[in-house]
Amino acid sequence: MKAPLPTNETERLRALRLFRILDSGSEKAFDDLTRLAAAICKTPMSVITLVDEDRQWFKSRVGLSATETSRDVAFCAHAILQDDVLVVGDTSTDPRFADNALVTSDPSIRFYAGAPLVVAEGLSLGTLCVIDSKPRRLTEAQLDALKTLREAVVTQLELRRALEDFRVVEQMLPMCAWCRKIRNPDGSWSLLHEYVGRSEPVTHLIGPDCGSKMEAPGA
Repeated sequence: MKAPLPTNETERLRALRLFRILDSGSEKAFDDLTRLAAAICKTPMSVITLVDEDRQWFKSRVGLSATETSRDVAFCAHAILQDDVLVVGDTSTDPRFADNALVTSDPSIRFYAGAPLVVAEGLSLGTLCVIDSKPRRLTEAQLDALKTLREAVVTQLELRRALEDFRVVEQMLPMCAWCRKIRNPDGSWSLLHEYVGRSEPVTHLIGPDCGSKMEAPGA
C-alpha cells in the first residue's frame, strides 16, 4: 500500500533540500549510529533514510546493498507520517505491507521499526530504522535506545547543515579573519559596510541598541 503524502509535504521537501545531503558520500558519524542501532536491536539490517519526492535514499546502511528504493514501496514513507516509532512485527500480516515488493522479494522484510527524523522545524525528513527478515519484537529498552539514537542522527543532520551553511557563507564573502574586510572580485579589499552598500540596497534604520549610542554625551 502506497503511503499518503504528509500534509506538510511542500515544506518538508523544501527543508530536506536545505540540508544539502542527498546523494552525499558515506560519513563516519552516521555510519557509527547505524551500526549501533543494528547492534542494540540485534537486527541484521539498519538504515538511515531520507524520503525525497520519488524515492527513499539511504545515507547510511548496514546489511543492505541497495542505496535507494522507490518511495512507492518505502516503509519509511509511512513512518514519517507519525512522531513515534513505527513498529511492524510481522509484515506478512499487515495489510499495508503484505504485498510490498520489499516483503515478497529481496530483501524479504518481515520486521521493521522506523524512528522518524524530526528536525527543528518539526518536519520528518526520513528515519533511522532497523529491519529483519523474520518476525520479531523489540524490548522497551531497545525502543528507547532507538529513539535516543534517532535524536543523535538528527543532531548530526543539524550540525552538518550548519557547517554546510558556513561554507556557503565563506564562498559568498571571502573575509579577512583579522581586519574583517571583504575581498572584492577584482582582488581589492573593502570594509564590510562598503561592500554591502555596493552589493545590495541598504535601508538606513536605527537598531534598538544603537539609538542610545548616537545620543550626545551628557544628553
